[in-house]
Amino acid sequence: TFGCFLFDCYVLTHVILLTSTKNRAIYYIRHIDTKEKTMKNLLSTVTVMVALSTTAFAEDISVDMLNKRDDGAKMVYSEDISRIEVGDSITWLPTSKGHNVEFIAGPDGWDAPKKSKLSKEVAITFDTPGVYLYQCTPHKSMGMIAIVVVGTPTYSEAEDTLKDVKVKGKSKKKLKELLEKL
Repeated sequence: TFGCFLFDCYVLTHVILLTSTKNRAIYYIRHIDTKEKTMKNLLSTVTVMVALSTTAFAEDISVDMLNKRDDGAKMVYSEDISRIEVGDSITWLPTSKGHNVEFIAGPDGWDAPKKSKLSKEVAITFDTPGVYLYQCTPHKSMGMIAIVVVGTPTYSEAEDTLKDVKVKGKSKKKLKELLEKL
């Protein structure tokens, strides 16, 4: 449409030069001015819309604490790996009773929140990029662990964060599987 506008202006300018009547020339000049104002308004509106559409809004995702997931896995969270951006939040929902969220690893400089109470909803906002490992305290040896990936950390950053973590039972095998999925 901008190209059409320029072509219209070009054609109308030449029509003005070819028109011998003074009144017609004034009409065409006014017509061009009106189109220019309209185009400027349109471009301003489009610029504002583009600026607003690229603004990042924080998201909130939900993760269920489950006794059994649809795929048959037992004592699990609904997502093994949650991928979010800095400033996003995760709300853990006690879909099944007897579960909680306890963070056992995170990026350098991050203070882990206190473990949540059993069967209680908990929401956490992640303001530091990196990899976070959490578990269900009563079911940690049954493999009820999961990872939150905030931003785009590298695989080596993930390994550095999780290298000294001690997990027990089925969680050892599951942690290895989760690292392979990163």
